[in-house]
Amino acid sequence: MAVTAVHDEQFQQHIESGRPIIVKYYADWCGSCKLFAPKFTRLSNDERFQSVEFLEVNAEICPVARQTAGVDNLPFFAIFKNGNLIEGTATAKEDTVVAMLQKVSG
Repeated sequence: MAVTAVHDEQFQQHIESGRPIIVKYYADWCGSCKLFAPKFTRLSNDERFQSVEFLEVNAEICPVARQTAGVDNLPFFAIFKNGNLIEGTATAKEDTVVAMLQKVSG
């Protein structure tokens, strides 16, 4: 599954879809965010996580989505299910993101 870029206008609709969602919050100036981007895309295509929808949000231009997850550093990853925030953390470690995904996949 591909990574979908969303803005504040579509954010609530996506997280309330009933599917588990992982959101990557980033900023264009964030070097760690740029380095993690290909890993996030690869994870989105991983068969283990095919039940999870992958979203990315530019934290600088989407204040509503940023506040919903309590973003305090970048890159920041948040898991939502049925519109509720399950977990959120600032990390650049793939193992941490995989562990988050395993909690809500399958």
